[in-house]
Amino acid sequence: MAKTRFQRDTGLQARMGLTIFLLGLLYVIFVAILLSIGIATGLVLVIAAAILFVQYFFSDKIALFGMGGRLVTEAEAPELYQVIQRLCTLADMPMPKVAIANTDIPNAFATGRNPKNAVVCVTAGLMRRLEKPEVEAVLAHELSHVAHRDVAVMTIASFLGMVAGLLTRLAFYATWFTGGDREGNNQNTAMIEIGIMVVSAVVYAISFVLIRALSRYRELAADRSGAILIGRPALLKSALIKITGEMGRIPTKDIRSASAFNAFYFTPAIKPNQISIGSIFSTHPSLEKRLAQLDELERQLGTAE
Repeated sequence: MAKTRFQRDTGLQARMGLTIFLLGLLYVIFVAILLSIGIATGLVLVIAAAILFVQYFFSDKIALFGMGGRLVTEAEAPELYQVIQRLCTLADMPMPKVAIANTDIPNAFATGRNPKNAVVCVTAGLMRRLEKPEVEAVLAHELSHVAHRDVAVMTIASFLGMVAGLLTRLAFYATWFTGGDREGNNQNTAMIEIGIMVVSAVVYAISFVLIRALSRYRELAADRSGAILIGRPALLKSALIKITGEMGRIPTKDIRSASAFNAFYFTPAIKPNQISIGSIFSTHPSLEKRLAQLDELERQLGTAE
């Protein structure tokens, strides 16, 4: 974790380390299985390395492009810059790049491989719907992600899932890598292809569950440290309630187009009636769980009304 005034979350650090270790172990076993059945994985590993390089070093640009965001200068968004600068001074961390996405979906996200190469993006819909103190609370949450470095961990963890998907698709062309006489080995070839697809599917499923579990915990950690930094959990509660309620007003087609980035958003781009509470497939904890944590923080800080 970066040395900032954000509260250190040992639970988050432990979970990030465990997730990367388990995923790494899973893929070592995966590659070992491929090698044991005679699949030449050199090309796949080269492709996977290229994907990781692009995803890690250009994740901010990819995310901004997908969300329709653009970097802005202080002259273009003075109030937004002022809020982020104040929070960065309070947290004793580097100033990130600032971006605005011209969409009515009320949301925000942080991306980048480390605090010195981070981008914090807010949508026009969020700034239009929230009061300035509530925007500050949301930005404190996003800056917490940057300080905890969980954005980079999520990027790497997501990449590992992409590898399993890639290998599943390439399994259809296994004979190109094994060589040999296709006519004399049809049965063996079919068994190899089926085996690769089954193992890849299992690896992808385990990766999916591990990433979702980490995603839910990191959101709670960011809520906690962001609220403590500003000292007013009630502001984050208010922002969560407003944004969740406003999702119901957003056209379904816009929600669908934004859902690919749910794991990185402040709140998921989901209609309120579509939220499955307690689901192991959700990217965020339930609204009730987030509000309950903030209520407890208010009592601890003595700010409860």
